Amino acid sequence: PPYTPEMNPIEQVWKEIRKRGFKNKAFRTLEDVMNQLQDIIQELEKEVIKSIVNRRWIRMLFENR
Repeated sequence: PPYTPEMNPIEQVWKEIRKRGFKNKAFRTLEDVMNQLQDIIQELEKEVIKSIVNRRWIRMLFENR
């Protein structure tokens, strides 16, 4: 099947993380990367996560089980 990131919520989470602190940025060490990633993840608001994973097709999938 073709690549469809909109069908994979984690891809949308990574997109948000890149937008908030990794776009066009170089880091000196892996520790710097890890610290930046941790800070961004902790700052992600619940509403952002909800908006990413609360897709109609996901709700329908779980409602029909």
